[in-house]
Amino acid sequence: MLKCEQLKIYQDKICVALDKCEHYQKFKVYKDKVLALGNDSLEKTIAIAVALCLVCAVLVSFSAVALKSLQVHNKELDMKKNILDVAGLLQEGSDIDSAFAEKIEAKIVNLETGDYVEDMNAAEYDQRKAAKDPALSVAIPKDKDIAHIRVKAKFAKVFLVKESGAIKSIILPVNGYGLWSTLYGFLSLDADGQTVQSINFYDQQETPGLGGEVVNPKWRELWKGKKVYAETDQPSAEKGLIESAEMGEPALSLIKGVVDNTKQGSQYQVDGLAGASLTSTGVTNLVRYWMSNEGFAPYLAKVRTVKGVKS
Repeated sequence: MLKCEQLKIYQDKICVALDKCEHYQKFKVYKDKVLALGNDSLEKTIAIAVALCLVCAVLVSFSAVALKSLQVHNKELDMKKNILDVAGLLQEGSDIDSAFAEKIEAKIVNLETGDYVEDMNAAEYDQRKAAKDPALSVAIPKDKDIAHIRVKAKFAKVFLVKESGAIKSIILPVNGYGLWSTLYGFLSLDADGQTVQSINFYDQQETPGLGGEVVNPKWRELWKGKKVYAETDQPSAEKGLIESAEMGEPALSLIKGVVDNTKQGSQYQVDGLAGASLTSTGVTNLVRYWMSNEGFAPYLAKVRTVKGVKS
């Protein structure tokens, strides 16, 4: 009831203000003139069309402003859902915000050094926006830009799943060009920084049924257990937490056809996307780029563990 009374007060104030407005009074005079014209009048037709356009423009602008916070929330919610999904923590009917807050820890990483950046707010950092900001991004040399993204943010937002203080999953943002679009997704690794748990792409415009199969759950399942780096960089059980190591070259890639799991080296291979060789090449390149020294290799060298050593 109180809200209705307040709304009535605001309406009365607006009416009083309009009555004192010279331009509004001229508008009322012109409105009465136009309405008095015949329906076949060109002036009346144009005036009504312009008025309708203005009203629609105001309504669209108002809706955009009024719904902006809801759109931002839904975008954040969808991102959290994708992160929980690639971590294997998404449960149907669960509260996304609560599950994310309980199980996921976001951290900012300096890609050059591999160190955490403690003075940046991970919740507010947007890596995609940062990549478009000259102050927060860096151009990638052409000979190293195998993912064809041209620039990258200096800092990346990574996500950790922990149990009893020990890292269980490391979730890394990856992106690179496919056939028609830049694919944006997440790659989830075990605590060893070597074994793949899952991959998903939350933003892509590849051909449905071909390159668009990057979102197919059956294809995504093929990644589980695959190895990222050549075994020469396999961490030693005696060393435990490895803070620095000679990194092996990223070896994980998509191949033409179906992987023969009985052959040596199959742990680095994933079935290619049938009829989508360029998208398959793009996925291979983006994984190899982000797992190289240009991407997350310096970071993984500092957090890699054998059995989830506390970090």
